[in-house]
Amino acid sequence: MKCPECGQWNRASMPHCIKCGAPLNIDEVSRLQWKDTLKDGAPSTAYLRADEFGQVDATPDSRDKLAREMQDLKKRKREGAELQGRLSRNSSSRSAPEVIVTEETTSRTRKVTHDNIPLTAVRVQPASRDESLRREESENRHRVRFMNENGVFAESRTYDPVPVGGYSQGTGSWHLAGPLSKNVAPPVEHKHIFLKILAVLAVLAVIGAAGWFGYQYLSAGNEPAVNNDAIITATIDSDDLPAHTILIPGEEGTTIYIKELHASYVVSNGFATIQVADHTWYDNLEGSLDETMNVTLTPFLKTSAGRQSPLPLINYQITIPLSPVSLEYPDSLRTTVSTTVSAIRLKVRPGSRVLVNGKDESDKVNSETGEMNYNAQVNPQGDNVYNFAVRSRYCREQTLSVVLYREKQAIPLDLAANTIGSTNEDHMKVTATTIAGAYVTVSTPHSDLNTTDIDKTGKFYFYALFDKIGYNTITINASYEGKSVTVNHEVYYLPNEDIYSRKAWGLDPANYSELLNNMPARIKNGQIYVVKGVVEREEQTKPQRVVIYTSEDGKSQPVVIEVPRASNKHLEVGKAYEIYADVTSSYNSMPVLTGRYIHDKK
Repeated sequence: MKCPECGQWNRASMPHCIKCGAPLNIDEVSRLQWKDTLKDGAPSTAYLRADEFGQVDATPDSRDKLAREMQDLKKRKREGAELQGRLSRNSSSRSAPEVIVTEETTSRTRKVTHDNIPLTAVRVQPASRDESLRREESENRHRVRFMNENGVFAESRTYDPVPVGGYSQGTGSWHLAGPLSKNVAPPVEHKHIFLKILAVLAVLAVIGAAGWFGYQYLSAGNEPAVNNDAIITATIDSDDLPAHTILIPGEEGTTIYIKELHASYVVSNGFATIQVADHTWYDNLEGSLDETMNVTLTPFLKTSAGRQSPLPLINYQITIPLSPVSLEYPDSLRTTVSTTVSAIRLKVRPGSRVLVNGKDESDKVNSETGEMNYNAQVNPQGDNVYNFAVRSRYCREQTLSVVLYREKQAIPLDLAANTIGSTNEDHMKVTATTIAGAYVTVSTPHSDLNTTDIDKTGKFYFYALFDKIGYNTITINASYEGKSVTVNHEVYYLPNEDIYSRKAWGLDPANYSELLNNMPARIKNGQIYVVKGVVEREEQTKPQRVVIYTSEDGKSQPVVIEVPRASNKHLEVGKAYEIYADVTSSYNSMPVLTGRYIHDKK
């Protein structure tokens, strides 16, 4: 190491200069740097991780690696700072502000100090001066640079000695001389400052780069890239439910574990084959679901030692179907009724959950057929709204709103809550209640009107008579002090099959020709026929109408069979049936018969 005072080179381990005895300023950190080479760079601790399935992984923590990198960065930063300090001290020693002066007035040397800057004075023989010093002495001037308190050479001074006998006398004077000539090269200290700035910028750049790469490393461990090589196809699983098949490429014989499915798959023929039912992702979710859903599979590559390495994520989109629901009765979503109780019949998938205006009514769903009969309480207030929310398994929720309109009444007139809407008898007892003292009339076929208690309780009853098969309307009117109200109630009348079928005619060629020739009369009388044949096509869906050829060869004698809304049967094209039906109208020159009793025919 070079002595900062005299410039003598010394061993780095020497505490003082061997020539002048000046301290060499070796700090303790530099003395102990050799110990760093004895430290083990490996992590002092090992981490064992176990996931939720018991898989143990001894992979070092990425944070330890980042910590070691930051420690190494600090070490290199410290060494760089020490190197810069040594370079600065060496540069300062080479340009130390020393002025050599002599005085004849004393026989010993002394130190001259100006502005706290020591100037060492030694005796110098004239013969040892260089050529430049002799030129300056000939000009009787010395140019001197000095360092201010900030360590910067900022100005120069001159000293005017008085030569006596070849030696400079101490009778000269000091005074400021201003900056050096413009032709003088830039001071060395400016280069030092520039180097320090570059060193600081380099250290900051290294720290920033280390932080960025550390963040990328940690982020890469937590968020794997998306796998664009996987093949994803929409399929149907073994239960005939929507699914997706995913083919993940891999090395033959390796095992791929899927975190979400808790299952492992072996790579065969270059791919691990995975089939996932779509309902797996949303079956246990509550609340409203969107039409589509983005799902993610998280695969891991399992080694023979049981370790798991994350693979790129697999993303795809699924479509969530609506829960099936259909309104069987009434015919439309908005219907006018006149009773306090009106039936609403739905058909859903068996096992579905149904809420009516927020109340769970799932117990009313038939577990085998999926039919739901709901008796709605209808108030005379105008619109009565019933919201049905249906949630079937593997489907998202579907809502259906049914509006039953009941006109506001000037005076009350209500049928009994147990009033039925269909019967096999040709008569039915009807009980109703109105305001006490009201006058009541029944304008449709009836018998035995009893108003004995009407003046006290407003209650009365009668027997409605049904003169035709199918829907019959019962009409009741009540009036009181100039106010009146009318109620209409519809009842579906259908005799038992043994009674109904006795009146059926066959549709052989003769009877079919007679039906065409006497269509108005047969419609008026509601003549009953037995229709046998295969459904050729469907003409209408609600109410359902199909065309059947009744000839023996199945190519002629077409009739239209209409399925009434009160029936739960549905006719399929290409299937054979035996149907008991009565003539109700005509369509495209074909007789229209309403099928009352429908049987499958083998």
